[in-house]
Amino acid sequence: MRCNRLTGFSFVHAADLHLDSPLLGLAGKSADFAARVEAASREAFDNLIALAIDEGCRFVLLAGDIFDGDLRNFQTGLYFMAGMRRLDEAGISVFMVLGNHDSANRFADKLSLSGNVHVFPKTKAATHRLEDVGVAIHGRSFPRPDVSEDLAREYPAATQALFNIGVLHTACAGSEGHHARYAPCTPEQLTNHGYDYWALGHVHAHAVLGEHPHIVYPGNLQGRHPRETGPKGAVLVKVNDGRVTSLEHRALDVVRWASIIVDVSGTSEHRELLDVIRGHIAQSAEQADGRPIALRLTVIGTTPLHSRLILERTVFREDVETLLATLSDDVWLEKLRLDTEHPAALGMVDPTVAGRLDQEVVRLSQDGAIAQVLEARLADIRTKLPAGAHADAFIEQMRVEIPERAAALARSLVSEAGHAPD
Repeated sequence: MRCNRLTGFSFVHAADLHLDSPLLGLAGKSADFAARVEAASREAFDNLIALAIDEGCRFVLLAGDIFDGDLRNFQTGLYFMAGMRRLDEAGISVFMVLGNHDSANRFADKLSLSGNVHVFPKTKAATHRLEDVGVAIHGRSFPRPDVSEDLAREYPAATQALFNIGVLHTACAGSEGHHARYAPCTPEQLTNHGYDYWALGHVHAHAVLGEHPHIVYPGNLQGRHPRETGPKGAVLVKVNDGRVTSLEHRALDVVRWASIIVDVSGTSEHRELLDVIRGHIAQSAEQADGRPIALRLTVIGTTPLHSRLILERTVFREDVETLLATLSDDVWLEKLRLDTEHPAALGMVDPTVAGRLDQEVVRLSQDGAIAQVLEARLADIRTKLPAGAHADAFIEQMRVEIPERAAALARSLVSEAGHAPD
């Protein structure tokens, strides 16, 4: 819907702040690193407030999941309120919907928010108008955490002669990510609704699902775990003559998650292998623009160093951590995965012997008695984990990785034995 007004304005579109959400996998493995990034979500939130003020925005859109489920600490709510007051002092309005995580929050409805904050109702979609810039903003909050119905179809029709914005927490078809299918809709449906901009939330990856009109996920403000890699932040939008003239994703995250796959095929010396890894990590560190990095490293490829890497896994991890220390004080190895192979493949051994041995390795890795022994050992380990450790995640990781490592080592030894000199 084209706006008759010629007034230009800008706004920030953010979602999925998850204030005070912990960065998973850090506290139990590196207390020092975890302490440094404990306030990451708050600092990213501060960066959001600063962006809106510095850019002279007319308003901020928050498309749900401001909080991370039930408030663990009421200080989280107070911190959010303080940020809203800063925007109020700068003359910036805020329009927000509550998402599935917010609906699980006991205090979200009880916060004493400043007058510049407008929370859309849970009962039905509503509209706020900003006559000075010719904008109509439509939205509806989640009435409960598990909304399965299509909320968008009940949004009001576009207001004539105004720039229409829909604020919606949704799992829109075509968006990527491992997120529940809450309030589902389609880009075609949103396009046909007649709005000029759809400010979406729920999916944590930045994505533009359409440009006529713009249908946008800003992604979350701060990555929280190894699957949320790359720059995180919000979208700065500029509008002139009723049209979006600029849409820019601004990185606001404080800690960057990175997942790197390094192919070490052809390396035969340990130092050579580390040099290959160094090059990839240095590139990732440069892209983080000085932010601390939590790194997940996967080493793949065919190398005669395969058996050494598996047998001396702890030593190899220490070598990689030493390498990281030479590059930066702000790169921490969250996880190291080894998926290499020895050049002497099993298929080159006597096929009959190789086949039998391979079958035996598979059988043993699935043997019930071995599984029982593993579970008993894991149960014992669980009792010894320190308080605050992510016990469930660690135990599940070991449950998967131990059989895989054992099978890989067995295959490697069989392969090398088949190529041993007479």
